[in-house]
Amino acid sequence: MVSKPPAGDPVQDAPQVAEPQHAAAGLPAIGHTLRIAQAQMGVRRTARTLLKVNQKDGFDCPGCAWPESDKRHVAEFCENGAKAVAEEATLRRVTPDFFAAHPLSDLAGRSGYWLGQQGRITQPMYLPEGADRYEAVTWERAFAIIAEELRALASPDEALFYTSGRTSNEAAFLLQLFAREFGTNNLPDCSNMCHESSGSALTETIGIGKGSVSLEDLHQADLIIVAGQNPGTNHPRMLSALEKAKAAGARIISVNPLPEAGLEKFKNPQTPQGMLRGATLTDLFLQIRIGGDQALFRLLNRLVLEADGAVDEEFVRTHTHGYEAFAAAARTADWDETLTATGLGRDEIERALEMVLASRRTIVCWAMGLTQHKHAVATIREVVNLLLLRGAIGRPGAGVCPVRGHSNVQGDRTMGIFERPAPAFLDALDKEFGIVSPRHHGFDVVRSIQALRDGEAKVFFAMGGNFVGATPDTEVTEAAMRRARLTVHVSTKLNRSHAVTGTRALILPTLGRTDKDVQRGGRQFVTVEDSMGLVHASRGNLPPASPHLLSEPAIVARMARAVLGTASATPWEEFEQDYATVRDRIARVVPGFTDFNARLARNPGGFALPHAPRDERRFPTATGKANFTAAPVEYPRVPEGRLLLQTLRSHDQYNTTIYGLDDRYRGIKGGRRVVLVHPEDAAALGLADGAYADLVGEWTDGSERRAPGFRVVHYPTARGCAAAYYPETNVLVPLESTADVSNTPASKSVIVRLEQSQSA
Repeated sequence: MVSKPPAGDPVQDAPQVAEPQHAAAGLPAIGHTLRIAQAQMGVRRTARTLLKVNQKDGFDCPGCAWPESDKRHVAEFCENGAKAVAEEATLRRVTPDFFAAHPLSDLAGRSGYWLGQQGRITQPMYLPEGADRYEAVTWERAFAIIAEELRALASPDEALFYTSGRTSNEAAFLLQLFAREFGTNNLPDCSNMCHESSGSALTETIGIGKGSVSLEDLHQADLIIVAGQNPGTNHPRMLSALEKAKAAGARIISVNPLPEAGLEKFKNPQTPQGMLRGATLTDLFLQIRIGGDQALFRLLNRLVLEADGAVDEEFVRTHTHGYEAFAAAARTADWDETLTATGLGRDEIERALEMVLASRRTIVCWAMGLTQHKHAVATIREVVNLLLLRGAIGRPGAGVCPVRGHSNVQGDRTMGIFERPAPAFLDALDKEFGIVSPRHHGFDVVRSIQALRDGEAKVFFAMGGNFVGATPDTEVTEAAMRRARLTVHVSTKLNRSHAVTGTRALILPTLGRTDKDVQRGGRQFVTVEDSMGLVHASRGNLPPASPHLLSEPAIVARMARAVLGTASATPWEEFEQDYATVRDRIARVVPGFTDFNARLARNPGGFALPHAPRDERRFPTATGKANFTAAPVEYPRVPEGRLLLQTLRSHDQYNTTIYGLDDRYRGIKGGRRVVLVHPEDAAALGLADGAYADLVGEWTDGSERRAPGFRVVHYPTARGCAAAYYPETNVLVPLESTADVSNTPASKSVIVRLEQSQSA
């Protein structure tokens, strides 16, 4: 039965703590899925909706970018995917009456959990200058306000157009087209905060900023290394692929500062044996200190070089560049330094080496645990070095596998959402539309916040997401957003960003993945690209949450018409009426999309984009070959009495969307303000389990940032390390603390001291 949203914020000052679990999924996952789904959707709507998730004739799950095999299970979703769908397909509604009853000050004092639980936004809402609450506004007036502010700018570069990874290919293509026709490359996106480091490292080393493996490759691998990733919570359907690989003989090394239930054992809820017994996944757990991954892979590379016959000399000679400089650097890897950087034992590293040498087909998977450090790009380059030494790219069952989070974050980048676009892309765009795109680079996420802070940007437009909740240095970011003349958010539900506004603000409610999309040209579908480069259709099946909603492509098209007027020759109205016409243009601009519509019609499950390293062992880099790299080994140095904090998700969370207040696998219930600390570190700091502490971040310029009232949980983390949930701890991450090259916020390596507080 559908439940009402919470009237008040739940108390979170006394979370219950139990022992961590050692297996993921199983009966508890099924029970939790059904409880959440029925509370939001009811029984009939739950069945009608969940049976369409990730089906060829259904809609793509908004929960993650993990791919589907050609043969789909009837229940092709995971627990957290079902939560994401339930939140979107909810029967709860946020009407103008809600906004009339809740002034901005009230919304600003609410938790992200409470805001998200209120339901779907039903009408466009406007916050006039000086007003204390949002009021209903017509779509025509909303677009007129946007046009008024954009036309008043001294330069197009005073506008920022942010994109969340849930945005479809069609909407993303139209948004970047509008931004460039308007005159700016200011197209920050959520990639800037997550896998930008992966894209930077992979583009330099193999020539394409995407993973090189398919789902079938995982099933064929001899060895899978999962580094800095927690698939049990963040990509649960990946566990099925690991289970299948194990059944075929693969071995798995997990490299992480925390033990994670999903990598210990997977109880597959789709098979009787999985439910009863489960499958042990990890063969070797390397509990590494935060930020020690580059040192680990550098030493492994030295040891591979020293092992007789371990280097694939033919591959190195034929397909690579820079081997000599890399090998010279790798041979200097020091055992003592590596043991200090990683916290591992020599026997553990030697066992990992044995597994690497025994494998002809090796895949390395990673996520934010590798990408959000100062030396993230160098770390991922070192991962690539190992695979190049072994000839493990462009071979079945082998390659790089950066596991993306948002369901179309990779597709948005393919569509041109990038502040530093390739000249060839802009040339093709200009030729197709008869425009002149700007060639100077725009602002990424961090640079956008700085521009708002410094008065260089005045209008902020977000296509989805929760920008304020997702970004670092919360106090700085919120102050920067409040300096804007206008903030605009295209959204399905409420989040923190709607309560932190510019002088004026708009909320534009849009269709979700689950909603049926009917335009003048008939029923429409959109497309997405998954983490492994497969493009497929997504068709909602539910009546829209309100008759006042517009689709994302329609919002962009109408905004473009309002802003650009008759000066634009782009057929925006045609694009709004029939998304197939957008795909026809994508086919002529974006490589790999030739005959886009026809290929979708022929292949209901979608099609794979070309990937030269995987398909041909051709590497489109500056040298024409795969590039070995050599960089000094880095790892965080932590002063005495301090800990190194990583921010992470709970199990009841997807990015900044909070589904509940529990973290079942880690034994946390009823609260999110917890900090996980090794018992010996806590004892040295005089902090008992159950004590409360303020987390005080220390930055290199002497500044401090504080997150108060966290319950200390004694937990088996790596020594010297701690962990706590974001967005609550984003306040501790300095805006200037970013990865070299990629400029990704370094949210996984924050030096903190813990000061005991009296209570939560």
